[in-house]
Amino acid sequence: MAVLHRRNFLAASLAAGAMGGLAPRGPAIDPIRRQGRPQLRLSLSAYSFRNALNLKQPQPTMNLESFIDLAATLPLDAVELTAYYFPETSPRYLARLKGRCTRLGLDVSGTAVGNNFCRTNASRLKEEIAHVKTWIEHTSRLGGKTLRIFAGQVEPGDHEERARQRCLEAIHECCEHAGQFGVYLALENHGGITATPDAMLDLVRAVKSEWFGVNLDTGNFHTADPYADLARLAPYAVVAQIKTEIRRAGKSAEPADLRRLLQILRDVNFRGYVALEHEANEDPKVAVPRHLRTLRELCS
Repeated sequence: MAVLHRRNFLAASLAAGAMGGLAPRGPAIDPIRRQGRPQLRLSLSAYSFRNALNLKQPQPTMNLESFIDLAATLPLDAVELTAYYFPETSPRYLARLKGRCTRLGLDVSGTAVGNNFCRTNASRLKEEIAHVKTWIEHTSRLGGKTLRIFAGQVEPGDHEERARQRCLEAIHECCEHAGQFGVYLALENHGGITATPDAMLDLVRAVKSEWFGVNLDTGNFHTADPYADLARLAPYAVVAQIKTEIRRAGKSAEPADLRRLLQILRDVNFRGYVALEHEANEDPKVAVPRHLRTLRELCS
């Protein structure tokens, strides 16, 4: 994908916004072109053990080191290390985590950070951008391939089009920084201004950077047909987040068809990491190993 100059990017985005949308509806442009056969590499998101890793607890029952040790006993190629669970981010600590993964035969598929690029307050938005840039550098030190980011929510009193324009400008600025470190920014379909496939694809189409793609979260489209909507987004995925449940519009959560989800990725010749993110109510110490065994068989 060609990199669009910042000035041209903003002009094009604002012009599209003035016409009532960020881009015309229809097939998305510039899908990722991949050579060779599909290749699905299995990772595990630290968020799957969020209760045990929660640093707000007086005594968390797990830390990132013990999470990595547990991952090494499972049928995994990599781990995704979520920013929320880092007690520190000194170069020495990041190097220690990277070395631990290396010794145990695991890659760091990427990291994930919490951000909101829809902020109306200019100072707060600047802080959000700086936070993402810092985590791009942390991800590079860890040897991670992707940084999972969010778009954000429209704040009270704001208008969605204005929020989307601020978000696009912030993403583009962060992409320029990410390119200096060889890290892909992976925008997750995660509610707010990315809650629907059309809204998500509008954002994806508007960002023209070779360091940008999608984190395909299979549990976050609560539409009439989540599988069909995920298939629309899959051509732009640089990483995938597999959930074990889906939720159709107006219905309760149901078990996800994992085979079908992986086939959606194979159909677009996906070559990259597929990270299990366990969010169901079952104890992750029981559920995660079982689901990983199933995914490993399906990925083979």
